[in-house]
Amino acid sequence: MGLTEISARLRAAERAAGRAEGSVTLIAVSKVQPAERIEAVLAEGQRVFGENYVQEAQAKWPAWKDRYPAVELHMIGPLQTNKAKAAVELFNVIHTLDRPSLAEKLARLAEARGVSPQLFVQVNTGVEPQKAGVLPADADGFVDACRVMGLPVMGLMCIPPDEQDPVPHFALLRSIAERNGLPCLSMGMSADFEQAVAHGATHVRVGSAIFGARDYGARG
Repeated sequence: MGLTEISARLRAAERAAGRAEGSVTLIAVSKVQPAERIEAVLAEGQRVFGENYVQEAQAKWPAWKDRYPAVELHMIGPLQTNKAKAAVELFNVIHTLDRPSLAEKLARLAEARGVSPQLFVQVNTGVEPQKAGVLPADADGFVDACRVMGLPVMGLMCIPPDEQDPVPHFALLRSIAERNGLPCLSMGMSADFEQAVAHGATHVRVGSAIFGARDYGARG
């Protein structure tokens, strides 16, 4: 499919939703993608990328960020507390703030560094026991606690359950964000980003539709 087609579909989704062109940020999810595919997308002009693994991102992105200073790197995978220091040094935005211990660690790092990545709180909209994220009933209190710590929470993120209609999950995330005065919504992936845009997404996370199928055996 490729970046050009996905970008065109995203612009069309914005128009269909009555939203300004460029109001939704496309995050090209480059996890477990070979260097040549990422370099091709960089050459096409894409500058916002998402990674799931701190160690993988550390191995490949510093050199590209030197070559392309406008690159903005988003952490979209689960973040272990012991990887938080490395994450805040590399990523511009972290989408997976999901528990008090991580919030406390990020707050300490922000105080020590004098700066913090922008943050999204991950909400487990499907209340799935195997999935990370704050439960919807706990989201308001968690956002408040993060603000008390001085953390720059800009929005909410969700990953709807597989094989369920994602729309109710997008609507739930939007309602939580609105009542907490949060302007950003990270929701929608390759299969459903147009629906997410229709329900207020400000950031969509698209990987395989841009880069092609992933080869997890190549990750190492």
